[in-house]
Amino acid sequence: MTPRRVLPILALFALTSPVLFAHSSPGHSAVFGSDERVLLPSNLKSLQSKIGLLYEPRSKSICTAFCVDERTVVTAAHCLYRTRGERALPLSRMTFRLPGAPLAPQSRIAGASRAQADSFVMAGSVSLSIRPPIEATKDWALVRLQAPVCKSGGLRLSRRQPAALVATANAVSVYQVGFHGDFGKWRLTLSPPCTVGRSAGTADSKTVAQDFSDPATLLLHTCDTGGASSGSPLLVDGNDGPEVVGLNVGTYLQSRIRTEAGTVVHRFRATKIANTAVSALAFADPADVFRRAKIVSGKDGLLRIQTALGAAGFYAGARDGRFGPRLRDAIEAFERSERRVPTGLASEDLLRRLTLLAITRPSVSTTNKSAEPSHATGGEEQPSSGRHSGRGGL
Repeated sequence: MTPRRVLPILALFALTSPVLFAHSSPGHSAVFGSDERVLLPSNLKSLQSKIGLLYEPRSKSICTAFCVDERTVVTAAHCLYRTRGERALPLSRMTFRLPGAPLAPQSRIAGASRAQADSFVMAGSVSLSIRPPIEATKDWALVRLQAPVCKSGGLRLSRRQPAALVATANAVSVYQVGFHGDFGKWRLTLSPPCTVGRSAGTADSKTVAQDFSDPATLLLHTCDTGGASSGSPLLVDGNDGPEVVGLNVGTYLQSRIRTEAGTVVHRFRATKIANTAVSALAFADPADVFRRAKIVSGKDGLLRIQTALGAAGFYAGARDGRFGPRLRDAIEAFERSERRVPTGLASEDLLRRLTLLAITRPSVSTTNKSAEPSHATGGEEQPSSGRHSGRGGL
């Protein structure tokens, strides 16, 4: 008896060193039918000031990212944090740049000069599962830049419901613009209008619901993609120009295996079902919150947040004034206790709420009287009151 099973997996489209990211490679592409990719045509040249490259030189990680305002870009979360079980990239070394000449506008992540870049990122997940339940719809990240690189502003995030987009797919042309490691020599590339659905190929809606953790905000599409296209936008033409309806993150694969007595004896070649995207609806509201947030960027402010969250029973990590996974988790837990949407952001508004809580509940107090609130506004770089090393606690 040799039963066969289907193992779904999400193949991701960051372009990285094969040693560091074994399931990606420079030649990695997912083309459905004939390859229809072309270099960005002249009627879409305005997108060159709104879609760029996010790269980390040591690991050779390269992804697409797009602007939503002068200093905020959106990309795939795995382009920053990789996937569950893998070590996150050093965010302090990451740079966003727009296409063009060597002197094209570019910027590091805000806080990078003080190893606090993590504080200026909001992500759907920092520990992404690419096996069932696949967390593709959490694979988004908002990044605040140190400099206002996107002088032309950003792309509008559509609030279209995925079901409504799929229902009108024949009348609305969906296309994708990004970078592809196997095409264009790092020039923006257009994947012309493609199909968008909630099911594809051998994966019906029931199978998709079993394989993905949140299929409600998942878009399966057939726009042709290649290495480094993770983080690229799926677009439609709106009244005011192109608007984002989805964020390309990877390819939905199904691989059949044959087992004997519970042991895998043969793996069949994986079948590409469709490319995957996160509906813009999943991160449009978080983007509004993130763009307004004033991030605490000084060591003293982070120390006050750690101390107050610890006194309230949400944080048991080191009181070191650094932002890391444990502090992010504690902030999200506190936000949930307030019945707020969890952001994980160390913001001035969070510090204000914790201060008020300390006043109304004497047992919750920031005992470090020498620590003063951070006066960072709008996420701008502020002088640090202490020296930092490492990656902000990660």
